[in-house]
Amino acid sequence: MSTPDADGLLAEQLLRLTRRLHRSQKRQLESADIAITPAQSRLLRTVAHFESPPRMADLADRLEVVPRAVTSLVDGLEAGGCVRRVPDPTNRRVIRIEITDTGRTTLRALRYARRAAAEDILAPLTADQREVFGGLLSTLVDGPGPRC
Repeated sequence: MSTPDADGLLAEQLLRLTRRLHRSQKRQLESADIAITPAQSRLLRTVAHFESPPRMADLADRLEVVPRAVTSLVDGLEAGGCVRRVPDPTNRRVIRIEITDTGRTTLRALRYARRAAAEDILAPLTADQREVFGGLLSTLVDGPGPRC
């Protein structure tokens, strides 16, 4: 049975670990000379997961943000050459967002940075500890979710 103090400590440890992971990933990206924000990274991954180039509204829905937020993120990614706006082949009033080769290269660098950051964080753990930790994380990630 957990106590409020123990739960509070655990919450703080999780936040500190998350921040450390983000800092490590940021260092990895900076060393690869990739300037991308976490929000742009999420948008780029989302664009890549669509079967065909999505509309801005599709991205806003998937990311659960307002369309204006997507426009700003697309602007930044487009300036960096990671995505481009293309007309819809069936309705020229509709604009779709297409990932570019630069965007695909950036996604590979992002995946590498995430793996390298995780390796940095997990380095002190033994193989057995990593296995246990992975099982615990799976339980948390795949678990029943918040109770209302």
